[in-house]
This record gives sequence, structure tokens and C-alpha cells, in this order.
Amino acid sequence: MKKLLLVFTSLLITIVSKAQEPVLSPLDTLTSNVAAINSKLDVMKRLKVSGYIQAQYQIADSSGEESFAGGNFKSGVDKRFMVRRGRLKVAYVSPADERGVSTSQYVLQFDVSEKGLGIKDAYALLTDKWTGWFQLKAGMFDRPFGHEIGYSSSSRESPERGRMSQLLFPGERDLGATIAIQGHKTSNWNWLRLEGGFFNGIGAPSAGADASDFDKKKDFIGRLSIERSSASEKVKYGFGASIYNGGFRVDADTIYTVGTDLNGTKGYKIENASFKGKYADRKYIGVNAQVSVSWNPGITTLRAEYIQGDQPGTSSSSGSPKSAVTSYVYKRSFNGAYFYLLQNIGNSPFQAIVKYDWYDPNTDVKGDNIGKAVSSADGFKSFNTSDLRYDTWGFGLSYRWDPQVKFTAYYDMVTNETSKNIADLSGKPSYMNDLNDNVFTLRLQVKF
Repeated sequence: MKKLLLVFTSLLITIVSKAQEPVLSPLDTLTSNVAAINSKLDVMKRLKVSGYIQAQYQIADSSGEESFAGGNFKSGVDKRFMVRRGRLKVAYVSPADERGVSTSQYVLQFDVSEKGLGIKDAYALLTDKWTGWFQLKAGMFDRPFGHEIGYSSSSRESPERGRMSQLLFPGERDLGATIAIQGHKTSNWNWLRLEGGFFNGIGAPSAGADASDFDKKKDFIGRLSIERSSASEKVKYGFGASIYNGGFRVDADTIYTVGTDLNGTKGYKIENASFKGKYADRKYIGVNAQVSVSWNPGITTLRAEYIQGDQPGTSSSSGSPKSAVTSYVYKRSFNGAYFYLLQNIGNSPFQAIVKYDWYDPNTDVKGDNIGKAVSSADGFKSFNTSDLRYDTWGFGLSYRWDPQVKFTAYYDMVTNETSKNIADLSGKPSYMNDLNDNVFTLRLQVKF
């Protein structure tokens, strides 16, 4: 009887409470549904999806050519179709206040090509809600160095970044965190930006590859940049200065530096034969400038960047390592630069492109001194192909089909430093003349 009484009481309470609930009119129901839809639409407005695909056809001067125009050609191949980049980017931006400041942003970007799937960006960006001047960024994103590294591949006029950028900053991105100071959009100081932070130093992962750090040292990157325009907006210009201070652990005994043997010949000498577990320094400084002028012949843009510093590498490469270094390390001083001249042809959809860049991985040696025999009795080693300077001229023409579609035809003319003292495996001098390593690229880009 007690159980029946409890069930009856509970049922009675439910009926009474339902009877007391207000009965919504059709208008109230419509208003409630519209409010729910608006709430969902507001969330969707803050969720932004974008991306682009770059499909291209390339012709190389020689089969199996080593190239920085999208990667090396496979053995026996001098023509290829490829998806150079297939990007999908998702960003969530919090609502902006009256100053146009969004206090948080989340970004995730993938790259898909015939080589597989890779992560390009995965970071969170926070802006302080009091002044709107300070930003904290953490995750995987573009290194804040110079101009070319952070300039989007969908906007860049040449198909690829220069040889120097690719070797020093593989993948452009890295894992780390930065703090930036910049006035918000309505501030009189929005044109000035200071950014700095610490990174793993090994770059972003390629398709299917791990990018976890292999040592405890973190690299510092800092940049000061200025972006301004004239009152009429017909002239836009910018300047920047960057610094890189880092290094990596060496898991080998010996580190070499440039020296002179007993015969007066330059080569690599042993600096330290007990270097295992210590750190080799990477130190760069760079400056960049750009100006764009809108006038009757069309928009003219000039862009330049110069970088120099100390870059440790292996005997076969001056590139920044992406994994633990277990071979001997060679210290080199380098410099390099690039220059763009871009000319829109009036109000037409055509743009002419001229680019020149150079990268000298070892400024302490030139020409025939590269590969010249040195005294092995003193522990010296000769310079080799990784010490050769490369100069590249690029000429192109782009055509905008519509705001989303662009065609680009571009020709890379690559010239390497020559030396009569560098021989290939057959014993014949292979660098007495310029290599046949020019590349023509025809690209279709669709962006949304």
C-alpha cells in the first residue's frame, strides 16, 4: 500500500506541474525558433572555411633533376603533373568588440597532395580584452621572420619561396609560442608590430612525418615590422628587421669550422673533437622592405629581403636539420637575398613577374677553392658541393580568370657556382660548368 501511495503521489505532482506550465502561443513558438536559428547562424558566421588548390605541370632541363621548384624530380623523370598544394583551413573567431578586436581565434589547416596529408597550421590566438594591444599565439604556425616566410603561398607571385628560405626554414612553420604587440585597428599605432617567441627549431612536419623536438634547446625568433600607406592609399610601403638565435644538439664527436692548412689552402678544420651532446649555434639577422605604387600603367611592386648569419650543417647540406644530427657538423657563414619586380599591366588581369635570388651557404670560400685538396695530415677536409653559391632568375606571367582563379606561367633559371676541383663519381669534373637544372612551371590555382 505504501508503494502504491508513493506512485500515485508522484503522478499527481507531475500532472499538476504540467498544468501550471504556460501554454505558448504560435507567435511565442515562432519567436523562440527564430532566436535559436539566429544563435546558430551567429556561430556559423564566426566559423570561417577557406582553402586553395594549386595543380601544375612542370618541365625540367634534365631527368632526375634536383630542384627547389617543388622538390626533386624522380630518376628518369623530367616532366610531371602534381598537386603542389591542396589546403583546407578552418578558423573560429570570437565576436569582435566596438574596436574590432576579437579576443580569441582558433585555426587548423591541412595540406593534401599526391604525397599524402600534412598539418600546416594548428594554433590558438588570444588578444587581451582590456587594451587589444597584446596577443599570445601558441601551436604550429609561420615563423615570424622576415617577409617571405609568412607570405601566403596563395598570394605569392612566384611558385616557390627562394632556395635560402627553403633551406633555413623548412616548411616555413614551427611549433612554439609568441607574444606580439600591435595597436588595434582603430589605434593610431596599428602600423607598428613587435613580435617574438620561442620555437622547437625543426620546422613543420611533412606528409606522414613527425616534427617532435629532439633536444631541449628552444630557438628565439623576433621581428619588428612597419606597414604604412599614403593618405590617398596609392602608395603602400613596409620595412622589417628580424633576428634568429638558436641551435641544436649534436650527437657526434666532431665539429668543423673554416680554417687554413699548413700549405695556405682553406678547408674545414677540427674545432672540437669532443663535441657530442653540445649545441651548435644558429644565428641569423635579416632586413626586408617592400613598396607598392598604384599609377596609370598599373600597380608596381618592389620587394626585397636580405639575410646573413651562421648556419651549422652536415658535410652534404647547409639546410636546417629536421631530426637528430648523428654525423659530423660543419659551421658555415652564409648570406642571401631575393628581389621582386611586379607589374600589373594597366587594368587588365595580367601581371608580369621578375624575381632574382641568391644563396651563398659559405661566404668564406669561392670558385676553384671549393673542392681543392687540403692537408689531411692536419685533420683538414675539403669544401664540397654544399658550399656552392646559387643564383636564380625567375620570369613569369599570371592571368586572373576571376577573383578565385589564377593561371601562372613561370620559368626558373638557376646558375650554380663552378669549380674545376669538384668531381662526380666517375672522376670527371661535374661543376666546371653550370648544371642543367632550369624548370618551367604552368600552374592553375583555385581559391575560395
